[in-house]
Amino acid sequence: MSDIDVELDVRGLACPMPLLKAKQALNRMAAGQVLRVLATDPGSVRDFRSYAELAGHSLLESDECEGVFVHTLKKHG
Repeated sequence: MSDIDVELDVRGLACPMPLLKAKQALNRMAAGQVLRVLATDPGSVRDFRSYAELAGHSLLESDECEGVFVHTLKKHG
């Protein structure tokens, strides 16, 4: 797994906030950097997969452990 440049904890936030917070974080990051997002919203799995495809980012990982969904994205560019 790539090194994580930024980790974003959005546990407890409901849709669409986890994705909105992730978009804001990605906007502040340089191309090629890696963002890890910790979320508890089950809808985030679908949201992050769709967003990565539409925005051109790489979804490196999307996993769940004890009710926490971990999404790891690499910013395109």
